[in-house]
Amino acid sequence: MAAIDRPRVSKPWRASEARPRKWLGVLGILSFVLTWQAVAVLVGDPSTLARPIDVAQRFFEMLVQPFAGGTLGWHLLASLGRFFAGFGLAAVIGVPLGLAMSWYPVLDAVVAPFFNLFRFIAPIAWVPFAVLWFGTGFGGPVLIIFSGAFAPCLIGSYGGGKLTDVRLLEAARTVGAGSFKIITEVILPSAIPSIVAGLRVASGNGWQSLVGAELIVASSGIAYTMVRGQMNHTITVVMVGMIAIGVVGLIMEWLFRRLEVVVHRRFGIDAAV
Repeated sequence: MAAIDRPRVSKPWRASEARPRKWLGVLGILSFVLTWQAVAVLVGDPSTLARPIDVAQRFFEMLVQPFAGGTLGWHLLASLGRFFAGFGLAAVIGVPLGLAMSWYPVLDAVVAPFFNLFRFIAPIAWVPFAVLWFGTGFGGPVLIIFSGAFAPCLIGSYGGGKLTDVRLLEAARTVGAGSFKIITEVILPSAIPSIVAGLRVASGNGWQSLVGAELIVASSGIAYTMVRGQMNHTITVVMVGMIAIGVVGLIMEWLFRRLEVVVHRRFGIDAAV
């Protein structure tokens, strides 16, 4: 008896399953630049909207010629120094506190109300305190960055700790492990993927908070150059600062996403990054 050929049933195509092509990103950037050029020509006023070529020229000039006290690289290092200080402080305090809160119910009950109040206060709301306490020194921007990055650090570690497998906790108790050992050797490894995700969100929040801080309570940094450019009616300086801020933020996002991929593979978690 001849075999009957059955029609093949293909899976429905989904846009989410199509792998994005790298050239599409380049095409998007090129389209943006061309649109920017066209709008700048239509506006016809370089003091309102500069052309891409003018901004590129200003960028290379700021790499070698000081502006507002230093070159573009010097201002970038000043911004990164403040960022890593505030972000590092938020991580050092937020991650251990979140892990401890996930294990100690009493600590959770005591800290949670104050934390929930704190996390809904916008980082920019701390500017008056930063000015009063630190002036335009190093501490003011660090305080504002800390306020923006702290909540995601704590939430990531707390959520990861709460998701720890109960069987692992029971096994640790069975062998007589104390609370400190359970937190460091059971809860912490289990919570690492959530901690990394929280740190990624915290880095974005912290970098955005840095921009707001430098616009008001700093005498150096990328955002400070934007303020000086605005005061001098130099729109190209403002746009160079905006592009530099965006590029640095994009690099941070990419690095943390790569770190998430490594962590997910290490812990056997499927992640579409």
